Amino acid sequence: MLPRTLTPELVARLAPRITADGTETATSTTVFTGAPLATLPRSTPDDVAVAFEHARRAQLSWAATDVRERLAVFDRFHSLLLRERDLVCDLIQAETGKARRTAFIELCDPLLVTSHYRRTAAKLLRPRRRKGMFPLATSATEVRTPKGVVGVISPWNFPFALALADTIPALIAGNAVVLKPDSQTALSPLFGADLLYRAGLPDGLLQVVLGDGPVIGTAVVDHADYVAFTGSTRTGRVVGARAGARLVGCSLELGGKNPMIVLDDANLDLAVSGAVNGCYTNAGQLCMHIERLYLHESLYADFTDRFVAATRKLSVGGRYDFTAELGSLTGRNQLKNVTEHVDDARAKGANVLTGGQPRPDLGPFFYEPTVLVGVTPGMTCYDNETFGPVVALYPFRTDDEAVQLANATDYGLNGSVFGGDTARAEAIARRVRAGTVNVNDAYSIAYGSVDAPMGGLGSSGLGRRHGAEGLLKYTESQSIGTQRVQVMEPPRGMSYRTYARVTALLLRVLHRLRIR
Repeated sequence: MLPRTLTPELVARLAPRITADGTETATSTTVFTGAPLATLPRSTPDDVAVAFEHARRAQLSWAATDVRERLAVFDRFHSLLLRERDLVCDLIQAETGKARRTAFIELCDPLLVTSHYRRTAAKLLRPRRRKGMFPLATSATEVRTPKGVVGVISPWNFPFALALADTIPALIAGNAVVLKPDSQTALSPLFGADLLYRAGLPDGLLQVVLGDGPVIGTAVVDHADYVAFTGSTRTGRVVGARAGARLVGCSLELGGKNPMIVLDDANLDLAVSGAVNGCYTNAGQLCMHIERLYLHESLYADFTDRFVAATRKLSVGGRYDFTAELGSLTGRNQLKNVTEHVDDARAKGANVLTGGQPRPDLGPFFYEPTVLVGVTPGMTCYDNETFGPVVALYPFRTDDEAVQLANATDYGLNGSVFGGDTARAEAIARRVRAGTVNVNDAYSIAYGSVDAPMGGLGSSGLGRRHGAEGLLKYTESQSIGTQRVQVMEPPRGMSYRTYARVTALLLRVLHRLRIR
């Protein structure tokens, strides 16, 4: 049963936010039950072109608006989001099937991002004086200008957070945005857009389009002045190539096969708790979640017993309250993928210590939290992202071996090191090849530190969200040089030979002065 907040009237209010001619529609599913959730219009490539046209018109005046006036919109948005938090959680749960605890965590991400850039954006975006070519005679200023219209393509696993985490800084930087969420999980991003407009965002500045990725997503990439994409590595490569062909910048947060290392001096209670959180949050449908657990051989058996026991105790269910710890997979394709990975590992000799089965008694897409041992090369889940509540355990002997195993992947999104000696654990963390690495935590500390950049290496993507780069990537840097005294040509009456000698002497002096 849906919460009372999710009414046909709400859907009818949100649907017009989609730029579409209305001739085609798509119906999303209530994940907990498989029943229809909402029927929304689908956009065409022509609709995408219209969305960009409207966004470009609105962007011109927005870019000319003082950044403090822009930020006032996001102050009001922050307040509105807190006020509507229960409805947002209902929407997220209905369309993703995640536990309410995880839905609330998702809700917090845009709040943290908004608060961070509310404090830092004015300073980051202000013009900066740079050293001129010649002191006194010249000056230089670096100016930040918006890209124009940013295309944001957001995924289904964290549809509200990841749509807004890119949209908010792009708007603050003076851009317009055309947002393409996943069709299954469009309601919560649409509600986010509705909140932004209620907070005073100028009309037309945020456009939403909806449809199949290969059609509508491609059209977004082909019109955008910059692309922010979150999704699979396979699709990310296509997006990056298509943007690159137009000489348009992009940021890509892609997949991961993330490792967690448990050192011989780790606090086992903390490590087990961290592993449960890191492996099973959002039913493992989190690009930063842990799929490989490397355990020092001295504690391998003890950790395994505790971890399996903790996994079996997890409360799994489809409830619109905070009692369930683990929710559902989001759809049939995810259930199929997870089932195939586990069945393949089992057939090739891996042992299932707990879990390993779908749970149709709970709902159409539930899968048990699963622990595997004996996973070896040649098994699908050994080096391919499963993206479900499945983790494989491996022993190691030395710190060097642990680092080598952790880095034996093309991915490089997130990693984790648990150890009692934090200096030692941090030293190992620096050797893990990943964009974020957490010490004595699985993933949330690095991601939640929004003053620091977050992103992937290798097959996990390029570019960063959060931090200064998470805002400045939506801008172009322009250098303005001003000459007050003629320095590039000889003064009247001076030969070029003399001018060259004097200039060389001046450059030598400047070099020595700047060293000091």
